[in-house]
Amino acid sequence: MKRIIQTVVVALVCLVAFQVNASADNDKPISVTQLPATAQQIIKKHFSAKKVALAKLESGLFEKSYEVVFNNGEKVEFDRKGNWTEIDCKMSSVPARLVPAKIAQYVKSTYPGTKILKIEKDDNQYEVVLSNRLEVTFNKNFQVVDIDD
Repeated sequence: MKRIIQTVVVALVCLVAFQVNASADNDKPISVTQLPATAQQIIKKHFSAKKVALAKLESGLFEKSYEVVFNNGEKVEFDRKGNWTEIDCKMSSVPARLVPAKIAQYVKSTYPGTKILKIEKDDNQYEVVLSNRLEVTFNKNFQVVDIDD
């Protein structure tokens, strides 16, 4: 009896794991007008000169996010509310108005002449990639916590 219960439990765990894996990577192309209003405003205000190649909704098991890819390969990722979480402008630079002032000031004073090519944020930190190939990580209080080359 104990062996039958163990077999049933293992089978259920495998079934749930398969279902989670199958539904956790569900990307769906959408139009820019289907993005949250905040994301649409960011695209319109800061990336109006770039042509959108693809907008997509990324549905995970517990989260929903959006990604917009431009014709030149640059991209912006948004959370479910339309707030940016990653901006990758490898062909130009991240729009200055989207970079927190303390991060912009640090980069300007510490690495004059460099551009911010990429910025990512989560609940606890920001990570920026500079044109001199350095990656600088800031905590939520905008203090430098790591520098990688």
